[in-house]
Amino acid sequence: MDFESIIRILRRGWLVLLAATLVGGAGGWVLAAVQEPTYEASTSLYVSVPGAANSSELAQGGTAAEQKVQSFANVAVSARVLRPVIEDLGIDTTPERLAKRVSAQSPIDSVLVNVTVSDDDPVRAAAIANGIGTSLAHVVTDELEEPVEGTSPFRISTIEPAVAPTTASSPKPVANVAGGLTIGLLLGFAIAALRATLDTRLDSRTDVESISGAPAVGEIPYDKSMRQDPLILRGEPTSPGAETFRRLRMNLQFLEIGRPTRSFVVTSSIPGEGKTTTIANTALALAENGLRVVLVDADLRRPRIADVMGVEGSAGLTDVLIARLELDDALQPWGRDGLAVLPSGAIPPNPTELLGSDAMAAVIAELERRYDVVLVDAPPLLPVADAAVLTKLTGGALLVASMHRTTRKQLAGARAALADVGCAAVGSIMTMAKPARRSAYDYRYDAASGPERLVVDPDTGGRHSRPVQGT
Repeated sequence: MDFESIIRILRRGWLVLLAATLVGGAGGWVLAAVQEPTYEASTSLYVSVPGAANSSELAQGGTAAEQKVQSFANVAVSARVLRPVIEDLGIDTTPERLAKRVSAQSPIDSVLVNVTVSDDDPVRAAAIANGIGTSLAHVVTDELEEPVEGTSPFRISTIEPAVAPTTASSPKPVANVAGGLTIGLLLGFAIAALRATLDTRLDSRTDVESISGAPAVGEIPYDKSMRQDPLILRGEPTSPGAETFRRLRMNLQFLEIGRPTRSFVVTSSIPGEGKTTTIANTALALAENGLRVVLVDADLRRPRIADVMGVEGSAGLTDVLIARLELDDALQPWGRDGLAVLPSGAIPPNPTELLGSDAMAAVIAELERRYDVVLVDAPPLLPVADAAVLTKLTGGALLVASMHRTTRKQLAGARAALADVGCAAVGSIMTMAKPARRSAYDYRYDAASGPERLVVDPDTGGRHSRPVQGT
C-alpha cells in the first residue's frame, strides 16, 4: 500500500475513522466505569543461608540462595502455602482461585522474592501478601528443606511488608480511554481500507488519468437541473456549470495542437455516464467561440442528439450512408452560431458495419473539410464495438467517465477496447463530479453588460449580481 492509497483511504473513509475512534474511546470509558476497582499489595522476601564462618562459606551460601530463590517463588503460589493463609484470614475462596490473584517473581541474579496480591479490598490484599510471606517461610524452612542439626539451611525474612494501597491499580480510566481510541482508530482504518478495496468506483482525477491513459481535459460537476434541460449553456449560460464546458473548450484547443484533424469521437465505458449531454454542451461552447462546429449522432442504437438539441431526427446519418439523402440535406443548422447537427436517422440493423464503411469515412472526411471541429457522439465502448471503429476514422476519442459510478475495471476495459483497434483516448472528461465549494463570491459573464460579480449575502445566503468595475 503506497502513500497515495493511504491518502485515498483517509479521504474517503474519514467519517468511518472518526466514528470508530469515538466509539472505541467511549467503550474504554464505559469499561473503566463499570469495572470493579482492584487493589494491589506487595511484600518483598529475602532468602539467605545463615551460619557462614568465613567469606568462602558466605559466597557459597549466596550462590545456593540464588539457585533456590526461583523455586521458592513458584512455591509461593502453591496450595501448600496458600491454604494456611486462607484458613488464618477466614477467606471464602480456594487455593486455586487465590493463586490466580497472586504473583511471585524473583529478579535475575538476586535472592529476593516479590509477592504481589490483587483484591477488591485493599486491607485484605495487604493481609494476604503478608500471610503468604509468613507461610512461605514456614513451608520452606520447616517442611521442604531438611533441617541440618535442627536448623534449616535457608532463612526467608520479610524486608518490606505489604501495606494497604490507597489507590486502585485498575481500572485506569485514562489508559482505558487511550487504548479504546487506539483500537477504534486501527479498526476504523481497517474498515475504511476494506471499503476502499471493495469499492472500485472512480474517485479522483488521478484514477481517471492513470487508468484511461489520457489527460483529463474537463471536469463536469453533477447538476440535477440538467436532467430537465441538458443544454446548460442555453438555459443558464452564466452559471458555474456552463463555465466548466468553456474550460473544456479551452483544453480541447491544446489537444488539437499538432493533429492533422479536429474531429473527435466522444464515448464512454458504459451507458448513462453523460456523454451525450457533455458533447452537446461542448459543441455549443465551441460554436460560441466563433468556430464552425458539426455535431454528429453516430449512436445508431440509442440516439439522443435529436431530442437533446430539439431537431428533427427521422432523417440523418444513416440515410446519407446508404445514399438515400445528400449530406447537405441531412445537416441541420442550429442557433445563430456556426453549429450544425447531423442526427442519426433511422436505426439500422447493422450499425457497426455502417459506421466502419467507406461511406462513413467519406462523410467524416467531408465534414472535416467543411467545419473547424467535428464532434461524433458514439455508443459506449464495452457493450459494442461502434465507438472503437469510429475512432479509427477520426482524430481520436474523448473518453467520458462518470465519477463515483463507473468502476476502474470498466474504464480499463474501455481503454483496452480502443487498444484492440490500435487507438487510444486523446483526452478524458470527468462527469458527475462533486461540485466544488463556492467561495464568498464568483464571477458570471454577460455578453451585453460585461463581467459581473456574484455576491453572496453572508447573513441570508442570498445571491445578487454586481457589475465589476474597471474591466
